[in-house]
Amino acid sequence: MAYTEKRTISYGSRVKNSFGGVGTGFLLLIAATVLLWWNEGRAVKTAKMLDEAEGVAVHMTDVNTLDPQYQDKLVHANGTVITLDSLFDSDFQVGVKGMRLTRSVSYYQWVEHSSSSTEDKLGGSQEVTTTYTYSTEWVSSPINSSEFKDPQYKSYNNGGVRRQVENKDFIAQSAKIGAYRLPENMISSFPRSNMMPLILNIQGDSTSMHVKNNEIYFGSNPSDPMVGDVRVTYRYIPAQNVVSLIAKVQGDTFTRYTAKNGKSFSSLVMGERTMEDMFESEKAGNSMLTWILRILGFFLISTGLKQIFDFLSTLLKVVPFLASIMSWGVGLVCNVIAFAWTLIVVALAWLFYRPILSI
Repeated sequence: MAYTEKRTISYGSRVKNSFGGVGTGFLLLIAATVLLWWNEGRAVKTAKMLDEAEGVAVHMTDVNTLDPQYQDKLVHANGTVITLDSLFDSDFQVGVKGMRLTRSVSYYQWVEHSSSSTEDKLGGSQEVTTTYTYSTEWVSSPINSSEFKDPQYKSYNNGGVRRQVENKDFIAQSAKIGAYRLPENMISSFPRSNMMPLILNIQGDSTSMHVKNNEIYFGSNPSDPMVGDVRVTYRYIPAQNVVSLIAKVQGDTFTRYTAKNGKSFSSLVMGERTMEDMFESEKAGNSMLTWILRILGFFLISTGLKQIFDFLSTLLKVVPFLASIMSWGVGLVCNVIAFAWTLIVVALAWLFYRPILSI
């Protein structure tokens, strides 16, 4: 059953709040402008670093022998990464040989959801109606139901949870690709998307702890969860994986390549990929990130401008119809200005970081 709460915001409070948002709006403008400028510099430096790296990188034909000709060179290599490390979770006596072992925890809890609607009243006040609904769900951390709005639900999670468990990662400390040791940063970079369920071989009991496939369940019945039940799942990356990497050879291991502009780079991906394909992926990723941050900058500028000029429509809230027209107009103008502002900042940054290309 939904719980509804209504509150009225006076015209004076609305005007005061709109003027208070002017400072926040200017801060957003400054932050967005800095973000756009920094993003263009980051994109240029990364692109130059990738071009420089691609120009000097060589393919390592055999990773099974330490070849002096590759010393201190940026290389591309394909091969099978192997670790002999055993990863062990002593809390539940779960272990496996692998690159990474992940313990994920979820709790069955009552969850509060809210949705709000507003209505402008003649005279400038505003009525805010908030509706709260409740449902049982699996969540990543316990929820304090005493903070729920509906008094009926305030005690629903107070029984606690069957067991408090933290999410945890276990990562191999050593691994090799042929004759070369894989550095810790590359071992850590194995993508989580390649993790597999770990079938558990531990025993539960018939009352409060159940084990099935890759899950430990704390509760009376996994098929009929109760509030407070906990489930712990395990996933892992196997001990052997075919990978492709680009990194600088240093002795019997690899390190990041540092370009002339100071940007550093190394890459490890799953599967057998050509050097050209890996560099193209890196360049595409750099381009995508550049556009994502440009769009984010635009929205931050637009939001900042709307907060600065929001007082114009708020002053007209005494007549909601006029306020709606003003709000629409302010939004349109702010979006146009934000678009122009974004273009100008990007253009000036291009002129600063890429003067020849800009001209």
